[in-house]
Amino acid sequence: MTRTGHVTRGILVRLLSLFLSVAAVAGAPALATEPHRLVLQISDDDPAKMRSVLDISANVSRHYAAQGAEVEIVVVAFAGGLDMLLADRSPVRDRMVNFVKAMPNVSFRACGNTLDGVTAREGRPPPLLPDVEIVPTGVAAIMDHAEKGWVVVRP
Repeated sequence: MTRTGHVTRGILVRLLSLFLSVAAVAGAPALATEPHRLVLQISDDDPAKMRSVLDISANVSRHYAAQGAEVEIVVVAFAGGLDMLLADRSPVRDRMVNFVKAMPNVSFRACGNTLDGVTAREGRPPPLLPDVEIVPTGVAAIMDHAEKGWVVVRP
């Protein structure tokens, strides 16, 4: 093969390599804009676990904020964990009120089935803390998120 053939092939290989590098870098921002997604389950009436859910939410939020990345966090409460979201008995009520204001990327969901059970037992619906959403079934809400690729953690 002639020297010209080697030069042409070498230039072609370099150009192809450069093109692939540029294409990979150009595609990177599209991946970076996709937020991280976390579901935290609270199903125990243990105040230490409730505090742990809030600690984890804050730590994960700060971690990704420091990297310039977004994170969405959903806390789903059912069974005994519902107490965390009840205005009249939450052992973390004061922290929850401030938390909702300080962490807009964290949302709280209460299980409708558990609420129905509490209502039947107590004869009245329990009051929820501000900004708590009700989902029909807590476990199904967690499953729906997991099936969409969210990471699920139970502290």
